[in-house]
Amino acid sequence: MRTCEEPRPPNGQSPIALTAGQSEYGFAEKVVEGMFIVVNSITIKIHSKAFHASFELWQLQGYSVNPNWQQSDLRLTRITDPQRGEVLTFKELTWQTLRIEADATDNGDQDPVTTPLRLITNQGRIQISLKRRTKDCNVMASKLMFLLDDLLWVLTDSQLKAMMKYAESLSEAMEKSAQQRKSLAPESVQITPPAPSTQQSWSQPFGVSPNASSIGQYFDKHDMKESSYHLLISRLDLHICDDSHTRESGALKHGMLGGAMQLTFRRMAFDYYPFHRAGDACKHWVRYSEAMETRGQWAKKLVSEFQSKIEKL
Repeated sequence: MRTCEEPRPPNGQSPIALTAGQSEYGFAEKVVEGMFIVVNSITIKIHSKAFHASFELWQLQGYSVNPNWQQSDLRLTRITDPQRGEVLTFKELTWQTLRIEADATDNGDQDPVTTPLRLITNQGRIQISLKRRTKDCNVMASKLMFLLDDLLWVLTDSQLKAMMKYAESLSEAMEKSAQQRKSLAPESVQITPPAPSTQQSWSQPFGVSPNASSIGQYFDKHDMKESSYHLLISRLDLHICDDSHTRESGALKHGMLGGAMQLTFRRMAFDYYPFHRAGDACKHWVRYSEAMETRGQWAKKLVSEFQSKIEKL
């Protein structure tokens, strides 16, 4: 993989649907989604103008799950609402070992003495939720949860500086991509309910007659109001060590020894909602609390003040 200076155009319709000669979410999509994938090892290499990185995964598995993140009948791993013309699907990826390594490129602006960044983790998993339109299979919203167990990470000060530089070099490309997605974000449109078909009955549990109201309530319960990304680490032991004495000649002779710091985090979580508009409700957020009500009122006040200034101008 290689980072782009300018964002690429959207992918358009699903290639699975186009290959199968269909334009709607149908049998071909369901067959591909129902596959159970097992990969012994996979290596992903990322190249950027400032650094190059590699991700190595062992014993990777990918499969469909129900909304409760449990393996079950494939017909229970999707929720189709004919009234909305939308479908929810749920996936899970698991692995035994993950190795991440990043290093500065020769022609980058990085410090030549920076140490390569390395991280090895034990088993983890990624939970993916997708909401798509049934008429063209375009993704309307997604939710990605990156879950890790106990994590031990030893960082030197040079590695920490390098990591910050790597993140800074990616921020520009990510900002351009976010601006493109925001400009192309679909507005709320009235979708004509598709005609009933035998394929739609696949999304119903055994022995349950299709009911528009019950389907709508079940859909609302697991619906993604907006795209979001989440990281949850059960326990993180972070050791930061000073390795400046290894790079400075004669430092040890003068008794200049480096220090170290240990940080322990429990149930550390990061939640990112890239398309959330200022002043909108936050009740659908994963870790919503009543304390956010004050923040919501404060944000609405700022938005109203901004709009009034714009109207005057």
